[in-house]
Amino acid sequence: MISKLSNTLMVALAAMALWACNSSGRVEGGAAIKDGFADKFFIGTAMNAREITGEDSAAVEVIKKHFNAIVAENCMKPGPIQPREGEFNWDLPDRMVAFGEANNMFITGHVLLWHSQAPRWLFTDSLGNAVSPEVLTQRMKDHIYTVVGRYKGKVKGWDVVNEALLDDGSYRKSRFYEILGEEFIPLAFQFAHEADPDAELYYNDYNEWYPGKVEAIVKLIRQLRERGLRIDAVGMQGHIGMDHPTIEEYENAIMAYGNAGVKVMVTELDMSILPFPDRNVGAEVSADFDYQAKLNPYTEGLPDSVSVAWNNRMGEFFDLLLKHADLVTRVTAWGTTDHTSWKNNWPVRGRTDYPLLIDRNYQPKPFLEKYAKK
Repeated sequence: MISKLSNTLMVALAAMALWACNSSGRVEGGAAIKDGFADKFFIGTAMNAREITGEDSAAVEVIKKHFNAIVAENCMKPGPIQPREGEFNWDLPDRMVAFGEANNMFITGHVLLWHSQAPRWLFTDSLGNAVSPEVLTQRMKDHIYTVVGRYKGKVKGWDVVNEALLDDGSYRKSRFYEILGEEFIPLAFQFAHEADPDAELYYNDYNEWYPGKVEAIVKLIRQLRERGLRIDAVGMQGHIGMDHPTIEEYENAIMAYGNAGVKVMVTELDMSILPFPDRNVGAEVSADFDYQAKLNPYTEGLPDSVSVAWNNRMGEFFDLLLKHADLVTRVTAWGTTDHTSWKNNWPVRGRTDYPLLIDRNYQPKPFLEKYAKK
């Protein structure tokens, strides 16, 4: 009895060990994602702090194998990199850039100006009052010159301005806009080019397929070009869903930007499988409980039919990007694995989502097999 139990236990332990090995993040054999698109466009990922420092060693190995382009998820945004005037947090950005250089990757800087994570000091004086246009212009110049200058020749392209337009094409009434008006965008592109004349410069935004926003971005491109300013590409973030946008809508946007004379980069690609919350849900406790359960239906993994649907739709988008490989120069996922995606916490915290190219076991999603280099 003891012998049989021991044998059974040993088999069980061996099986558990094998499962743990296969799901622990060990990079196994098989084609690298980047190789399947090597003659088309870069395949990238956004690196978080644990990946940059090497703490998530399994993810680091995945990045080395599957990606040939990287961008910082958070540490190079204006607030994190310069939280107080003249005080810069260089540690994580320096490490990420060094990692990219060591692994021969295309390095993108994200982002020079963004309203959402801009430090308060940028816009206010010592009394908390709004600074003058002249002061904000000088502070923008100092920030951009310092950050871009530090990585001159290393960071190959910069998201210069992020999310300055609303979905209808009007300007977001950010602090940048309130103080400088539309002029803050040309100034940012001017300063970035002066700091590193060889770096590519991009405008980056979400819902980048909405007709009003497409029209406004095309207008912005033309205005910058008319002033002799450099803009190389539009960053189409690519936060897509299972039912939006349509392939036709996305293709129309790609072609519109291409016709305006710039390249296209999909800069923050992910596709949530989860339902979007109903903002009109009531406050009754039991109803709310049922509602929350409906918003997080796949805590134990995806049913086969749902996984197939996700892979089919993402495959359709990659087919579209390959169709326009003459315009598309980079496709970057906003995160390395499903486990670390921001979509697990937005717009509802604590959900289990499956939006990225690499699953929770650190393996590429099935749809990528069709593109694998044979």
